[in-house]
Amino acid sequence: MPKTASDRLIVALDLPDVAAARDMVAALGDAVSFYKIGMELAYGGGLALVEEFSRAGKQIFVDLKLHDIGNTVEKATAQIAKLGARFLTVHALPQTLAAAKRGSEGSTLQVLGVTVMTSYDDADLAACGYRLNVCDLVALRARQARDAGIAGLILSPEELVSTRALVGQSLLLVTPGVRPAGAALGDQKRVATPSEAFARGADHIVVGRPILAAPDPRAAARAIQAEIAQARS
Repeated sequence: MPKTASDRLIVALDLPDVAAARDMVAALGDAVSFYKIGMELAYGGGLALVEEFSRAGKQIFVDLKLHDIGNTVEKATAQIAKLGARFLTVHALPQTLAAAKRGSEGSTLQVLGVTVMTSYDDADLAACGYRLNVCDLVALRARQARDAGIAGLILSPEELVSTRALVGQSLLLVTPGVRPAGAALGDQKRVATPSEAFARGADHIVVGRPILAAPDPRAAARAIQAEIAQARS
């Protein structure tokens, strides 16, 4: 389990290219130890940074939300494991979870299942054809992820309390949709502040724009870590 506020804050490198990512990591320096590489950066050459940043002592979360036939997910997961990433996301569907679990075997990679995107609400799920609301669908996927034996879940702050009660300490709970008080919500719908997220049971939070777009990203990261430390004390 993570021990420090730096371990618990994951900064999302939602940036267009490798140069911008390197510049941001340099600017943040030793203030941040954990980074997320998502689709935008990955498709801009960012997967090469997984090994580079890992060698520099950073922890890396590869956020690709894999979902395909089992054989493809299994082999893709095994490839990500070779890079030295700590976390990889897949969609929290039973076949996909099982395939990713197989692909991660023998490595230190931890698979996280994405429950319901934080930009979705009940109306969005209904429009997609789901009969369950957000809370019920997250609970279903949490049970399936626990049964699949993966490491943890991606979920919004709103489902943290109920999910922690359901799974106990058997799964890591990692939440995006975290915004410091007064920050713009952007395209997020189910959000909380850092202190609220940890009070509800989060193990890690993922923060991008409030740090990347800050006049002083390092100071912004330090302020969030201070809030985490206070929430955990």
